Amino acid sequence: MTTKHTAPPKQYRPGWLESLDGRYGLARELRARFDEVCSDLGGADRLSYMQRSLVERGLWLEYWLAQQEQALSKGGDFDVGKWVQAANSLQGIYSRLGLERRSKDVPSLSEYLASKEAG
Repeated sequence: MTTKHTAPPKQYRPGWLESLDGRYGLARELRARFDEVCSDLGGADRLSYMQRSLVERGLWLEYWLAQQEQALSKGGDFDVGKWVQAANSLQGIYSRLGLERRSKDVPSLSEYLASKEAG
């Protein structure tokens, strides 16, 4: 039996998003962000494995950066060098994926109606 986690791991590992327990708000929020980013890129079904992997990595970095910023706001330990490196990495991932929204391929109305009549 696989144990579900309540928060992302301290270090990135593939599949971390699926390992989160969906009963927790954080898991639902991060999965919703994954879906939103994939939708912005034209839909998860149009993305390659590599693109989906970059989306997952980007979300982990976003979470990590937010955790560091929360620590800073509470007077905790904050390593500006690590933060800058992570922020630059996130920028690189998002630049590679593309910052522009892409529309999903959808049939025209006449194509849609014709497909409904045919089948």
